[in-house]
Amino acid sequence: FGGIKIAESVVVMWIIMAIVIVASIFLTRKLSVENPGKRQLFLEVCIGKFYGFFEGLLGEEGKCYIPYLMSVGLFIGIANVIGLFGFKPPTKDLNCTIALALMSIILVEAAGIRAKGVKKWAKGFTPINILEIFIRPFSLCLRLFGNVLGAFVIMELIKAVVPMVVPLVFSFYFDIFDGLIQAYVFVFLTSLYIKEAIELQAE
Repeated sequence: FGGIKIAESVVVMWIIMAIVIVASIFLTRKLSVENPGKRQLFLEVCIGKFYGFFEGLLGEEGKCYIPYLMSVGLFIGIANVIGLFGFKPPTKDLNCTIALALMSIILVEAAGIRAKGVKKWAKGFTPINILEIFIRPFSLCLRLFGNVLGAFVIMELIKAVVPMVVPLVFSFYFDIFDGLIQAYVFVFLTSLYIKEAIELQAE
């Protein structure tokens, strides 16, 4: 675009963001406190379930991080299953998973600073803690990237050697079930890291 090379994963991420924005505008139109419609009730139940899940993990002090976790979980979930519609999953691009991992780890450290302040946060560092700052994003990044790439490669091999009916069965697992599981694992681990940062700094 304009002489600038844009990666396919970036374009697909823009598409996902557009889908989420349009869906958000549609689902949040004409909300009512007194007479909520079926769409609003369904949305409230879904958000309430997810909010309750993360609140159980993070506790009262971590409630402010729930919107981020829900947003990232939604993005990764859509990104992992978008291959069903002929798009290349952006999470198959290492750059995408690195960015997601770095954002999450920055939030984890910010949670620690917010819980106790910069001085006490810095004093709590040990060689192991410093090592964890580098290991955790590396682990989050490679776990997500490796699983998505592995599933993609396996599906391509299956499609190359067997009839179309069989790949559909495997697609249900690799593109849907495994894709959503990876989104869950990513936000679940991020939640645990945030909770640990809050508790350690609050001691």
